[in-house]
Amino acid sequence: MAKQDMRAALQAVPAGRPANAERREPQLLETKLLENKPAPNQAAVKTSEAAPDAAPSADASAAPSAPATPFYKRTSFRVGAGLALAAALYFGAQWLIVGRYLVSTDDAYLRADMSVLAAKVSGNVMQAPVKDNTAVKAGDVLLAIDDGDYKLAVDAARAKIETQDATIARLAQQVEAQRAGVEQAKAQIASVEADVARTTADYARAATLAKSNYGSIKSLDQARADAAKAAASVTSAKAALTAAEANLSVAQAQKTEAERLKSELQTSLAKAERDLSFTRIVAPFDGVVANRAVQQGDYVQPGSRLLALVPTSTVYAEANFKETQLARMKPGQTATITVDALSGREIKGVVESLAPASGSQFSLLPPENATGNFTKIVQRVPVRIKIPAAAIADGGLRVGLSVIVTVDTKPASEEPQAAPRQP
Repeated sequence: MAKQDMRAALQAVPAGRPANAERREPQLLETKLLENKPAPNQAAVKTSEAAPDAAPSADASAAPSAPATPFYKRTSFRVGAGLALAAALYFGAQWLIVGRYLVSTDDAYLRADMSVLAAKVSGNVMQAPVKDNTAVKAGDVLLAIDDGDYKLAVDAARAKIETQDATIARLAQQVEAQRAGVEQAKAQIASVEADVARTTADYARAATLAKSNYGSIKSLDQARADAAKAAASVTSAKAALTAAEANLSVAQAQKTEAERLKSELQTSLAKAERDLSFTRIVAPFDGVVANRAVQQGDYVQPGSRLLALVPTSTVYAEANFKETQLARMKPGQTATITVDALSGREIKGVVESLAPASGSQFSLLPPENATGNFTKIVQRVPVRIKIPAAAIADGGLRVGLSVIVTVDTKPASEEPQAAPRQP
């Protein structure tokens, strides 16, 4: 109310006064108004009556000038705007140069080509020297099955081979004897052929003497009989030679049969020795024993699951990327593996291979979409990431752990080329 009265008084000041008097006038009027301050109701009535005429001049006089912004505020705003612009430029450049080529997925796990060992022979487990989570080397004995029956089988197979060796030796002697019989038959033929020649000559001389009446008929008949007998002896000797040669062939065939039977017995011995070796379950490679399913004294059958062996030198990452992330991905690209179990430790790897089909195609019941209702689902394709041997040797990687895999798909043609050195 006091301000309105002051404005009305200012409006009533004569226009012919000097400028300095006008500057002092508000102070004098304000003092005067404070001394003769009217009642609240009267001041309100006067103010309302004088407001229409004094409004233009009062607004012009009462409008204060805007206060100037402090210097430090203007400087802080400019610095903040500059930092925001610099950050936007930096992150924009990072995305343009690097970020747009990175594809990442958290659907990734550590894998290894672990082996599940099973029994190949039956028997009781006699020894179980290793326990779960035990590191072993290739060739170490993991389990031992009772080998008593298998040792007996090996001994029996060896005895049969020794017996067969004796049979072969006997048949070899028979072959030699038959070969001698053949030679004897050949000599007999030569002997009877000589008798044929002699008796034939005797018969010719007896016939000549009988024609000239110098020889008796009896001598002629005897000579004729001797010649016929000699000829028959030749036929008999040839038949004996044929029989001797046949016997020789039979003996040789028997020897061959015995040798082949020995080969069969040797195969049986090899099988018995192989079965005996299967009573000792050894580690096929370096690794860690896990999930042992048998204890000492258990009876196992061929095919019974015994334990699992996890390799420690062939751990790799399997990342299941979406099909929309595979356009520029190929083997040989750099990958970053972030291991959750190692407080986010990052390991550099290399894309080794991409699966030939999506994971759903290898499931027990592959999806069949030839139906009336269809909902499109983004498929995922397993990608194998090779992990360096140095990272595996640290021992912190465990099969089945969750990881985050990020692959840099930037083409090699866009990589910055190193400037050639000047000679």
